[in-house]
Amino acid sequence: MSGLVNNEMQALQNVRINLESCILGKTDEIKLLLTALLAGGHVLLEDVPGTGKTVLIKALAKSIDGQFRRIQCNPDLLPTDITGVSIYHPRQEAFIYRPGPVMANILLADEINRATTKTQSAMLEAMEEGHVTVDGEQHALPDPFLLLATQNPIDFEGTYVLPEAQLDRFMLKFKLGYPEEAVEKMMLKSQSMGHPLDSLQAVTSIEQIKTLQAAAKHVHLSDAVSDYIVSIVRRTREHPDVFLGASPRATLALANATKAYALVEQREFVLPDDVKHLASYVLGHRMILNSEARMAGATIMTVLQSVFQQVKVPVGLEK
Repeated sequence: MSGLVNNEMQALQNVRINLESCILGKTDEIKLLLTALLAGGHVLLEDVPGTGKTVLIKALAKSIDGQFRRIQCNPDLLPTDITGVSIYHPRQEAFIYRPGPVMANILLADEINRATTKTQSAMLEAMEEGHVTVDGEQHALPDPFLLLATQNPIDFEGTYVLPEAQLDRFMLKFKLGYPEEAVEKMMLKSQSMGHPLDSLQAVTSIEQIKTLQAAAKHVHLSDAVSDYIVSIVRRTREHPDVFLGASPRATLALANATKAYALVEQREFVLPDDVKHLASYVLGHRMILNSEARMAGATIMTVLQSVFQQVKVPVGLEK
């Protein structure tokens, strides 16, 4: 691909291979995770416990040789447990900033919806601005910074609903789901002597990831596909079954995600199919259906399918 040497693209493929060795049968979900990484977005993984969410995130951190930190969310977690705190140092007669776990390339917020809304809101600044403020002083986060939050289904005991403002800052939301029977048998066999994560080695560097992120920004997004993205997002706000449609931030997120996804697929241009494939992962958690639609059995997916049918797909695009 023009603008990228073979080393970077091969490194990206090696990361995929690494992740697929730890999480079997989840190729599509791994592509979504790499899409978020290259697009500089954050990911919300919602699923029942034990489906491999934490393993996937740890494997990504190891593969890119990034600094990894984990936060186990619970109702007792305080905002300073995430951002860090300033402590007075008697010898220096000054307050010294002690970084919190947020100071990492890959931050895992495990079971984020078990933390209170006050603590969840402490992550908003980090997710959007790339820094945290402690005692009036800003502290920049490492570059790149990627928050991967896991969430139990909201009907589980002890869970809170994430605020809409926080949901809007997650670029992608998806599930891993249970493996198929054949894959689960393979998993038993492959882990009989130990977990693949234990022997996983870094296959790229943070600098190469930065190069790939820069390359993703230059992937070609034609005017026709841009108009297609805008039309889809705007139609979610006008749909009769929708109480709250996708925000302008969602428009930007969908455009950036499609460019990164094209790069993951080793293309230099975005296709309308990329938009349709990613729309549910980018827009679904940003939409709220009205009560009448929910009572009638409508879902986010049925509404998005209706939107796709209403918006004309661009054809005859230049590659």
